[in-house]
Amino acid sequence: MNIYVTGIGVVSAIGLNVRENIAALRSCQHGMGAVSLFATGLDVPVAEVKRSNEELKQLLKLDTKRTYSRTALLGMLAAREAASDAGIAVDRLRIGLISSTSVGGMDRSEEFYKTFKTDHSRGRLRDVVAHDCGAGTELIAADLGVQGMVTTISTACSSAANAIMLGARLIRQGRLDAVVVGGTDALCRFTLNGFQALMILDKEHCRPFDESRAGLNLGEGAGYLVLQAESTLRRTPYCQLSGWANTNDAYHQTGSSPDGEGAYLSMSQALATARITPQEVGYINVHGTGTPSNDASEGRAIQRLFGNCPPLFSSVKPFIGHTLGASEGIEAVYSVLSAQQGYVYPNLNFACPIEELGLRPVTEFQEHLPLRHVLSNSFGFGGNNSSLVFSRLTDQ
Repeated sequence: MNIYVTGIGVVSAIGLNVRENIAALRSCQHGMGAVSLFATGLDVPVAEVKRSNEELKQLLKLDTKRTYSRTALLGMLAAREAASDAGIAVDRLRIGLISSTSVGGMDRSEEFYKTFKTDHSRGRLRDVVAHDCGAGTELIAADLGVQGMVTTISTACSSAANAIMLGARLIRQGRLDAVVVGGTDALCRFTLNGFQALMILDKEHCRPFDESRAGLNLGEGAGYLVLQAESTLRRTPYCQLSGWANTNDAYHQTGSSPDGEGAYLSMSQALATARITPQEVGYINVHGTGTPSNDASEGRAIQRLFGNCPPLFSSVKPFIGHTLGASEGIEAVYSVLSAQQGYVYPNLNFACPIEELGLRPVTEFQEHLPLRHVLSNSFGFGGNNSSLVFSRLTDQ
């Protein structure tokens, strides 16, 4: 059974919808800047969504007195766009929601403990209730009116890719007619301080696949796709989700395997699922975080799979930051448009290739390229590696 993408929605530091995101990518306008959402002693660039929680509530026309985590608000905005874009009939189809996150409602917990730690009889418990990763998913499902299968996935940076895979399998198994899949994550103190403790934050604008790369920049946002079975289609879809794979090399709790074994297995198995050869891939949306170990590992895997003539590739994280559980939700939207429109996105800040690899990413926005298959990578902590293949429709 073929699985088709019929709707897309995204919110990130470079835009509140798909149109704004593509316009920023086309004009090379990144979303990096200083932290403004909360107080922090860290002087590092981040990619924030340019709206406060109150502004997001107003934009969504929600009850301003009700408690929502920022993760849930960002997810609602992107999921609404995807569902509206697909035009799915909630009352006539079996529709599910598979959403992913790493942070969950951590921002609300931080607000609770500011009060609670000084007086254990104080603090709003409604903030703690929002902490759970599934709490935001339930709010998004209620907002969409989805009453089918609703579940949450949290596998670090590969979370949204795994949500997309699970949704596709549920359609193939006849459990759902359509499913909203993707992820959402918000910036908070805990995340920023946690990555600082790992010593992988770059104090400057990140430079994926550059010899001088020194770390990643964090970001926030949300991205969702609507997947449908062919029998339920009412309009021409964007493209086909033709392949996927998840592997785990379990090399290290946070680090990538130096030889790229996990990344290689993930990519090669995704191509096998799509029944295509490496030579048929026209573009790779690489994970490309900008850390020394990740980019070297992913680069070795690319060379092992594609040889000395790899496809066009680039990382969009200098635009939107590393959005953790939301990253493949957002980047899947970009990859869908690569497959449909022939878009290839610029890898900002690239100057010199990694000496041992010599790989050069794309540095300018390109469009109308004859891309038949697009590979999108998402690699998480613990070696949880996922790859997706989006394929252009034959009549496009």
